Amino acid sequence: MTDSVTPLVSTSSVITDAQIENEGQKKPLVIGIVAGEVSGDSLGADFMQQMNNLRDDVVWVGVGGAKMQAQGLQSIFPLSRLAVMGLVEVMAQLPDLLKARRELLEAFKVAHIDWFIGIDAPDFNLRVAKKLKPKGVFCVQYVSPSIWAWRESRIHGIKAATNLVLCLFPFELTVYERHNHPAICVGHPLLRTINQRLVDTPTNQLRSELVWHNDGLQQFFIERFDDVSQLICVMPGSRRGEITAILPLMLDGIQRLLLLDPKLCFIIPTVDQNHQYIVQDVIDQRSEQLRGAIVVVYDESQPNFSQQAMASSDIIMLASGTATFEAMLLERPMVVIYQLNQLTYQVAKRLVKVPYVALPNILAGSAIVPELVQEQASGDNICRTVMRLLQPRAYAEQLQDLVTTKQELQQQSNHDPANSVVAEWFAQRKS
Repeated sequence: MTDSVTPLVSTSSVITDAQIENEGQKKPLVIGIVAGEVSGDSLGADFMQQMNNLRDDVVWVGVGGAKMQAQGLQSIFPLSRLAVMGLVEVMAQLPDLLKARRELLEAFKVAHIDWFIGIDAPDFNLRVAKKLKPKGVFCVQYVSPSIWAWRESRIHGIKAATNLVLCLFPFELTVYERHNHPAICVGHPLLRTINQRLVDTPTNQLRSELVWHNDGLQQFFIERFDDVSQLICVMPGSRRGEITAILPLMLDGIQRLLLLDPKLCFIIPTVDQNHQYIVQDVIDQRSEQLRGAIVVVYDESQPNFSQQAMASSDIIMLASGTATFEAMLLERPMVVIYQLNQLTYQVAKRLVKVPYVALPNILAGSAIVPELVQEQASGDNICRTVMRLLQPRAYAEQLQDLVTTKQELQQQSNHDPANSVVAEWFAQRKS
């Protein structure tokens, strides 16, 4: 007889008013929450909004970006302090990361938190949770570590540090079922929040609207009018380390693409003004032709501006990460480019069990989008792969694969994060 696994919580399992009222009579619910990077800020804000709708007395303590702060979080220190990429880079920042953890634990102690929600960044958040769980704090890891891909033995540390894991994708549940640890597939919030209009509206109409509402884009396109063969969205990543490692490779490819088609135009949406400066600085070191073909834009006045830029483009050239998932949901064909520090890559290559880095490929179980990783990410290969994708047949084939994968995922993602956590909290308290 196999051990039972904590039942999944359906979106129909709504927490009763009486339960919430009884808890509210005691004291406010104090939740510690930490996001480790920009994509985690979106996840955190989505979760916070759901909890704020369930209870009006939640007190939030932790680390997050602008979106989480808009939901009521006063960030203890900037999110960027935790956004460190790669083994070598983490080692260089280790003293400050340890200091940040001490500061965070002290703040949680002073606030007397009831829950801790660690969003992604498992190397940091699980170490925090391991200190908190023995003290009676209900600990949740939101976004499963990639134990389905490498080092499954980490499940023992996860069980010691958490009461519940919220998974974004259904294929992640298997390992938790095998080790009898509570886990729920809540689906990625983008499945609920992506603007369907960006999918349904013709690309040219979206492009006209995007340009109309942005002065920088108007200036860029004012002399071009119809003299644009294709618009390609370029997304080199949200972290400085990604930008400095990956953007130069992308620019090498763009330089070659412009030799084949001088009418190509490229748009790079950035997450904030600081990233805009970093990206522009790299571009300014290149040729006049290349500089004239690329516009770098940040627009805080338009929500989800990067998604609008992606949906307004013909294809997307991007780094591996959440943006590949956004591109799939927006039904935009893509080429994925990624490069790590060589030592980090060699270590990862020996440990990782899955053959893909892009989420659409992992979800589909096959290479539906091209991946150019490490040595393959050369200017010549980027140019060749992009030109192939711009051909009607290759474009149509990838688009159909993306739509099919998206539809299958939507059918398997039907759990609400906040209700799932509250239900599991009540269940474990009763038991």
